[in-house]
Amino acid sequence: VTADKEFSSMQTLPGPSGKEFTDFDKIKFTIKTKTGKEVSVAADRCGGTDSYATVTDASGEEVFRYWMPDEEDKKSVEELQAKYPTAMPYFFTQDPDYVTVKERAAKFTATGEEAEGLATIAIAVETLRVAEYLTPTLMEQLK
Repeated sequence: VTADKEFSSMQTLPGPSGKEFTDFDKIKFTIKTKTGKEVSVAADRCGGTDSYATVTDASGEEVFRYWMPDEEDKKSVEELQAKYPTAMPYFFTQDPDYVTVKERAAKFTATGEEAEGLATIAIAVETLRVAEYLTPTLMEQLK
């Protein structure tokens, strides 16, 4: 795993208790597998409410892009901002996803039917294991 030092940055800020915490405000890294395949991830936690993901081929040519919010969601965001002007703006862009997650989880609770598309506890645990491995490795590279 290799951190992109030009894109990435960390901040150390005090929490509510006064204890300081260091975390990434922006991070970009590339993971290269033993077989030579590569995947890069970039995130900017302070970059606004829009999110996107791109997939590129081996030559760097973009082959797919997903953007959130899309045009339909932008209308909903405007309506929610007008209705709840003091709420955090990112709540509005994520609102459709929150609704979907809650509906699927409630259906599972009521019927036992699999909550399609939702991570299980096992997947969440494995995801946290990856994050716990990557965090100190990337922090060390960014010192």
